Amino acid sequence: MHPSSFILIGIPGLESVQCWISIPVCAMYILALLGNSLHEPMFLFLSMLSITDLILSTSAVPKMLSIFWFNSRDISFNSCLAQMFFIHSFTAMESGFFLAMAFDRYVAICNPLRHSAILTNPTVGKIGIVVMLRGIILFSPHAFLVKSLPYCHTNVIPHTYCEFMAIIKLACADPYTSKAYSLTVALLIAAFDLLSTVLSYIFILRSVLSLPSKEASHKAFSTCGSHICVILVFYTTAIFTFLTHRFGHNISPEIHITVANIYLLVPPTLNPIIYGVRTKKIRQRVVMIFLSQKKLQMIDIHSINKE
Repeated sequence: MHPSSFILIGIPGLESVQCWISIPVCAMYILALLGNSLHEPMFLFLSMLSITDLILSTSAVPKMLSIFWFNSRDISFNSCLAQMFFIHSFTAMESGFFLAMAFDRYVAICNPLRHSAILTNPTVGKIGIVVMLRGIILFSPHAFLVKSLPYCHTNVIPHTYCEFMAIIKLACADPYTSKAYSLTVALLIAAFDLLSTVLSYIFILRSVLSLPSKEASHKAFSTCGSHICVILVFYTTAIFTFLTHRFGHNISPEIHITVANIYLLVPPTLNPIIYGVRTKKIRQRVVMIFLSQKKLQMIDIHSINKE
C-alpha cells in the first residue's frame, strides 16, 4: 500500500525563515521565466536548453513557494510521482544539452569551416531528440519503483519537492534495488556527460592555445567561458546533492535541502543571463520592454498632471 498523499515540510530547521527565503526563490523563478521566454530559436541548442529550464523550474518552484507562503504542504501521491519524474528527467536533459553545446563549441573552434556542414538543423534536431528520449526512458522506471514499495510509516518528506531518494527512504521494505537502479543511472549519465564535456574542452583548449593571434584566442576563450561557468554551477550542486542523499548522513538537512534547491534554481536563472544577454537580438528585446514600460509611466504621469 502507498499513502494517498505526502507532506512536504520545506527546509528542515529553517521553517521560521522560509517566508524570507521565498523572496530570492521567487525572484530567481521570475528571472528564469522571463529570461528563457525571451529566447528566439536562433540557436537551436540554446532554445532546447531554455525550454528544459522552464519546465524544470516550473515543476518544482510553484509548489515550493506554496509551502513557504501558504503552508500548503500536502501533495497527492500521483502528483508527487509526476513532479519527481519531471525534475529527474529534465535534469538529465539539461546535462545532455550542456554536452551538446560543448560539442557545438568544439566543432566551431576546432573545425570552423565545417561547422555548418556537420551541425545542420536536422542533425541538431536528432541530437535534441536523443537527449530528450534518454531522460524520459531512463527515469520513467523511477515512478514504478516508488509505486512498488509499501509505505507503512510516516508520509512526511523532509524536502521542498519530491525527490526519488527522499521518497523511498519512507518505505517499509528494503529499497536496495530501487537505490541501485537510481545510483547506476545517475552515475552513468553524469560520468558520460561530464567526461565528454571535459574531453571537448581539452581539445578546444589545445586548439585555442595554438592560435597565432592573442585576440583570436581571447575571443575563443570568451565564447566558452560562460558555458564553463554554468556547467560548474550545475554539476557542483547536482553532485553534492546526489552524494549527500546517498552517503552524507552527517550533513545537516538545511544545508542539504538548500543546495538541492540551488541546483534547480540557479542554472535556469543564470543560463538566459549568461547566454542570452550576450546576443544582440535578446538585448534589443529587453531594452524595448524597459522602454515600453517607461513610456507607459510617462503617459500616466502626463495624464495625471492634465487632470
